[in-house]
Amino acid sequence: MLRRVSLALATVSFLAGAALADPIEGNWKTASGETASIVGGSAFSITLKSGKYSGKKIGSLKATGDNSYTGSITDPATDKTYSGKATLSGATLKMRGCMLGGLICKSQTWTKL
Repeated sequence: MLRRVSLALATVSFLAGAALADPIEGNWKTASGETASIVGGSAFSITLKSGKYSGKKIGSLKATGDNSYTGSITDPATDKTYSGKATLSGATLKMRGCMLGGLICKSQTWTKL
């Protein structure tokens, strides 16, 4: 009996954790065709999973509400880090990195896999 209760509690805990996952978490196809993984905690870490820079961490974001995120984004080719923002809309993630107080910006749209 105790074994069944323990198993039921473990199952409920697992399902609740999955239900509470932030929608930004998961695998994304980048604008250049690579796969990036976003995993959470107090901040969301972005790591490339395929392509020339596979395994490289390229960003960190924190939720700001209304499916918006802020943090930093790194260009893997140049190792330059920019102030970053992301907005989630369904299966689309619009990423934007800026420097010089927002005078120079680059944007990309990623799609969820």
